[in-house]
Amino acid sequence: MRILGLDPGLRRTGWGVVDADGDRLHFVDAGCVDVAAGTSLASRLAALHEAVMDVTDRFSPAEAAVEEIFVNRNALSTLKLGQARGAILLAPGLRGIPVAEYAASLVKKSVTGSGHAGKEQVRAMVGVLLPGFQLASLDAADALAVAICHSHRSRTERLWLASAGAAE
Repeated sequence: MRILGLDPGLRRTGWGVVDADGDRLHFVDAGCVDVAAGTSLASRLAALHEAVMDVTDRFSPAEAAVEEIFVNRNALSTLKLGQARGAILLAPGLRGIPVAEYAASLVKKSVTGSGHAGKEQVRAMVGVLLPGFQLASLDAADALAVAICHSHRSRTERLWLASAGAAE
């Protein structure tokens, strides 16, 4: 199953694609969408949406996963990040791709074993879990971590459902 992971941001949005075959993961590609800070909010949201549409069209993922918003002290920043997430979530939604959402702490714990791991630690573990990943972008590594988290959690959920169905 092909999974698209997304790490949303208003200026930088990371994306990563992995193929999951049972409990084996294979790195496909990853990158980062950089949007100029000096442009209008509407232009930045449109650019993010178009870029994620392009990624979904190029890689045809079966499922997508996105990091949830964390609420920070600046309400305006949180609101703008929410708008960016909306533009990003719209892309797989328009393609009929199911989207799961995960808290940043759960993503970090799934990949590193610690919900408070730093970005460098996440990138290092993504490199261990996905041989072939050698990008410098922390945002792309975070997006791949979201995809890895989704692969593990969705596989476990499918196994639980299958065993519950077999028990009936």
